[in-house]
Amino acid sequence: MSSSFQHLLIGGVLFMGLLTGAHANDLAIVNPPSLGDPTPKGYSTAVIIPAGKRIAFVSGQGGFDGTGELSPDFATQVKQAYANLGLALEALGARPDQVVKLTVFVVDHDMSKLGVLTETVVQMFAPTLPAQTLISVPKLAIDPMLFEVEAVVALD
Repeated sequence: MSSSFQHLLIGGVLFMGLLTGAHANDLAIVNPPSLGDPTPKGYSTAVIIPAGKRIAFVSGQGGFDGTGELSPDFATQVKQAYANLGLALEALGARPDQVVKLTVFVVDHDMSKLGVLTETVVQMFAPTLPAQTLISVPKLAIDPMLFEVEAVVALD
């Protein structure tokens, strides 16, 4: 994967930063050096979708398994939620490297949860890490849920 320093003018906004080389889906990953490298934390600062792509929005996926059961363990819920996201991507005919943005919701977030979050995202999405926002919440739609992930996908 090649990378170079780029200046991009998009919608009247000048992006100056490290543009990671082209991927099979032509997404542009932008990680400005002035903001530090977010990749060890499992995300990219910005992702640019090329013109002509369709956009799909995947609703929040929780950690329910195929039988509707939900483990009380945070790490198990995270891994299952990302497996469920993978199934949703498959149903769209999409791949993980087409995900441009994740929003994750974590019940009672603390720093001890970042390890499993980062590990799971890197396993599923590297080297094309999507932009990502983590929101700490007091609870989710169903009380035993500890984690939920939603995605924005650039379709071919």
